[in-house]
Amino acid sequence: KSLHSSICRAMCFFYEQVLKSDLIRQFDNQVNDLMDSLIEESVSLEPAPVSAVFSPPLSDKERNKLRFCSSLFEVNHIRTIYHMFIALLILFILSTLVVDFIDESRLVLDFDLLVYAFGQFPLVVCTWICMFLSAFVIPYALFYLWSQSQSASFSHPRLYSLLFGSVFLLYQALGLGFLPTYVVVTNSLPPASCFIIILEQVRLMMKAHSFVRENCSHLSSTGPGPVVPQVSQYLYFLFAPTLIYRDKYPRNPVIRWGYVATKLLQVLGCLFYAYYIFVRLCIPQFRSISLQLFDLRAMVLCVFNSILPGVLVLFLGFFAFLHCWLNAFAEMLCFADRMFYKDWWNSTSYANYYRTWNVVVHDWLYYYVYCDFLLVSVFCV
Repeated sequence: KSLHSSICRAMCFFYEQVLKSDLIRQFDNQVNDLMDSLIEESVSLEPAPVSAVFSPPLSDKERNKLRFCSSLFEVNHIRTIYHMFIALLILFILSTLVVDFIDESRLVLDFDLLVYAFGQFPLVVCTWICMFLSAFVIPYALFYLWSQSQSASFSHPRLYSLLFGSVFLLYQALGLGFLPTYVVVTNSLPPASCFIIILEQVRLMMKAHSFVRENCSHLSSTGPGPVVPQVSQYLYFLFAPTLIYRDKYPRNPVIRWGYVATKLLQVLGCLFYAYYIFVRLCIPQFRSISLQLFDLRAMVLCVFNSILPGVLVLFLGFFAFLHCWLNAFAEMLCFADRMFYKDWWNSTSYANYYRTWNVVVHDWLYYYVYCDFLLVSVFCV
């Protein structure tokens, strides 16, 4: 009897494992079929954007992914999720209006949190103008003078290279590194204003490095004759949604101003979405914990209650910046390479997620950090 029961248990366990593996296999096949249908549907929506000059030749699968990212929110399945987020935003707005009306007996529409977050905005604008003008004038002037010093009429070209290179590094460290940070710290800028200056500081530093790095290597490889890009090419690069400098980029023939307006309105909508998330889900949590003494239990509960709002803000930041903001500027500049991100939501490892969630920054890191360090290590060995 015990042998019979053991055999029955073994057979039940075997059939259970077989059934489980079949269910998992069917689920994987359904998910793969769904992703394939999404990609095929997105491919049929609009022609593929042209890959950038600096991008390697793309395979058919990568081209489909590029089309998939550029027309992602035209797919019915993805637009369903998009509409769900809009419905959630409407619920946040109605909930906030009703609660404020019950508490204050009037409609409260002052948006005091947004006013605080973007405080001292005139100072932010003045700081950005100074940063942009310096990044536009100084790197280009230094490169022009350095290129002239590399001609045959100048002696000691290496000495001039050391001099201009040192001045450029000093400008990167002080002009774009220290001074904007000093403005932020001394004026105690609020979060959003500080975020704008720091992001622009990093962006301009990376663009200036790419401009000098690419043109110096191009000048050294083309012989003694100086080849200086036009000012308009450098100005276009400073506004283009890429961190890799090239003299020419693939361009679209026309500008769809309706598309630009839609993307900018979506950025504004994401801003108000984040405002309502903070007002309804974050501020009450931290206000209650700030009125009592330190309690480890209360702090842990507050942190875990803030995970969902944090994830929502993360998705909003990704959608607002990497999808809407960059696509709006790309459209205004007729910039054709729209691969700002890949399908990072399908990543099964952190390494793949790191390479795909922000392709613009990853390209810069790959060419100027990973590849350059590899060359330095090879020369050192």
